[in-house]
Amino acid sequence: MGEQHHAKFPQEVIDEYATLGIDLVAMFSAGHLGTRMGVRIVEASADRVVGTMPVEGNTQPYGLLHGGASAVLAETLGSVGSMLHAGSSKIAVGVDLNCTHHRGVRSGLVTGVATPLHRGRSTATYEIVVSDEAGKRVCTARLTCLLRDAGHAAGGERVRAAD
Repeated sequence: MGEQHHAKFPQEVIDEYATLGIDLVAMFSAGHLGTRMGVRIVEASADRVVGTMPVEGNTQPYGLLHGGASAVLAETLGSVGSMLHAGSSKIAVGVDLNCTHHRGVRSGLVTGVATPLHRGRSTATYEIVVSDEAGKRVCTARLTCLLRDAGHAAGGERVRAAD
């Protein structure tokens, strides 16, 4: 978990954000929460986002993968897809997350795959399937993000680019 991993982005996306001085790896990460949970984005495009997360360290008292951990993985992957769909002029803000947990997992790595259900001008909805190492579905999630102009945050305050 301590090694550095980089997501694979389409070259045109890398170029678009590089002209704005934005580090894609940092921008499309799971942030501090994702780092603590070991979330790693493996592949990223508006059509498909793939990420992994270890079960160890993300369990509930019975030793099973915590449902909230699956939700963090799902929202991270769906948000990345939504932001890639929206482009650099917008930000994606999650407004609805629904998770159905199908089976428990006690160890190993889970993998989430986010694919678009709807990609509009003001919202994007992704389905995220979280599976265990045997390929069995652990969780099915749906995330809808509001796509806002990058100049304003969800609460109306101005958003500044990171230095």
